[in-house]
Amino acid sequence: MQQKSAERRKSHLFVVEGRRELEHCLEAGFALSSVYHCPEICGPLPPLPFGGADVLTVTPQVYEKIAYRGTTEGIMAEVQERQLSLADLSLPKAPLVVVLERVEKPGNLGAVLRSADAAKVDAVVVCDPLTDLYNPNLIRASLGAVFTVPTIACTSEECIDFLKDRGIAILTAQLQDSRLYYDTDMKRGTAIVMGTESTGLSQIWRDAADAHIRIPMLGRLDSLNVSVSAAILIFEAVRQRSSQL
Repeated sequence: MQQKSAERRKSHLFVVEGRRELEHCLEAGFALSSVYHCPEICGPLPPLPFGGADVLTVTPQVYEKIAYRGTTEGIMAEVQERQLSLADLSLPKAPLVVVLERVEKPGNLGAVLRSADAAKVDAVVVCDPLTDLYNPNLIRASLGAVFTVPTIACTSEECIDFLKDRGIAILTAQLQDSRLYYDTDMKRGTAIVMGTESTGLSQIWRDAADAHIRIPMLGRLDSLNVSVSAAILIFEAVRQRSSQL
């Protein structure tokens, strides 16, 4: 059950732990292969639409061995993988998209997805990913938001072509040659693009940008955690669009 990324890709199955995460997964239309239920931890089996999945009852000792984390409410499932592509996105007239380039830590990506869900972001695109979208830590850190927000993995080149073709403004978060984020129009179709904390964005994104934006840094450090930066920029877009809500 505690699969490595290569094993997940080979089996086309991934693991979802916890009732809330499993509910979001099912609401998003994913199909379950197997369900593992520990009554001593979970109590009665939750009334969820498991479909034709095999439901297996396990002891606390077995559950502790197969669970990625021990505090996941005594229910977990193996889920059939489903990969979305950019072509699958159905975006509104002036979409708000978050793009993350080469973000490595599943916890950071999960936190960004939680902010994206809270702000009703139209899509999150992970470019040149260094972690797969079905990493158990990512699913857990996102509290299931990886299922509530359309989330795509692709190359930076594919994403740039997609955004340009649809007239979506590319705003890259960077310190160099940039303007303050709240002085930038985010009411139009907008893609907020961020890179890693260590290396920032690659040159391909800097060159493709319609505007470079930055968050003012008043202390001695010159960077924020990517999930914190994402939340600030996402909710600035929400603020600007508030008259449209």
